[in-house]
Amino acid sequence: MIGADQSPAHRPFGARVKAFVALTKPRIIELLLITTVPVMFLAQQGVPDLTLVLLTCLGGYMSAGGANALNMYIDRDIDALMDRTSQRPLVTGMVSPRECLAFGITLAVASTLLFGLTVNWLSAWLALGALLFYVVVYTMILKRRTSQNIVWGGIAGCLPVLIGWSSVTNSMSWAPVILFMVMFFWTPPHYWPLSMKVKEDYARVGVPMLPVVASNKVVAKQIVIYSWVMVAVSLLLTPLGYTGWFYTSVALLAGGFWLWEAHGLQNRAKAEVTGAKLKEMRLFHWSITYVSLLFVAVAVDPFLR
Repeated sequence: MIGADQSPAHRPFGARVKAFVALTKPRIIELLLITTVPVMFLAQQGVPDLTLVLLTCLGGYMSAGGANALNMYIDRDIDALMDRTSQRPLVTGMVSPRECLAFGITLAVASTLLFGLTVNWLSAWLALGALLFYVVVYTMILKRRTSQNIVWGGIAGCLPVLIGWSSVTNSMSWAPVILFMVMFFWTPPHYWPLSMKVKEDYARVGVPMLPVVASNKVVAKQIVIYSWVMVAVSLLLTPLGYTGWFYTSVALLAGGFWLWEAHGLQNRAKAEVTGAKLKEMRLFHWSITYVSLLFVAVAVDPFLR
């Protein structure tokens, strides 16, 4: 951490740039873009306009980055007490709270205008809605009050699917709604295994993530329930005529492996396995691979029908 007499402005320029980039949480945004761009291919039923793709990605990065920066501004008190967030820019002092707040608001305004003026206003309002939902509903209201925080707060992370579709069509359809629901049911079983791993961190700062307030057996059971619903919903695209054999095959194989991992975690939790042998992070890492494979299939499927 920097001393009270040392301004962040005195830090090396390169380190400051890296700190501002870190405020946007690039690794999380990568996942959001993985769910945005393939939906544009599905909406176009082929290759969408590449300029539109770049503008949508840029706007999406700026909007999500602004939301993440504002999240860090609000959570700076607990970030300083949690091991996994102890090196965030506001905690180390590389960026001041005022700078972070200004940065987040600037990205929010700029991304909304970029979407509205270069893509369409439906996408702009969806992006702004996602930002406000994440900052206000999740970070400010739900996160520190309920164990269902990630369930409903995760809606913000589902909206990029709708943005991808609307950027191409300037409208809505059942296809993006189904994929929105896939992401809605994906989010809790994606995040709860990580929460199981770092539940002592959350407990220390009084954030009631489900693994903090419930046993591993209860959490694993919820993971299995959400996983089954997620896989079932993912298979709705084909009977409704939006996808064909390739997407269906990937959804079945990837979903089947997901369920295998989810039930494996539940079996270990039932056996009261703890520590490294619980292997909860196996499902967390697979969840990222799963969503990547599924949405790649969304993008490729139109070319194989």
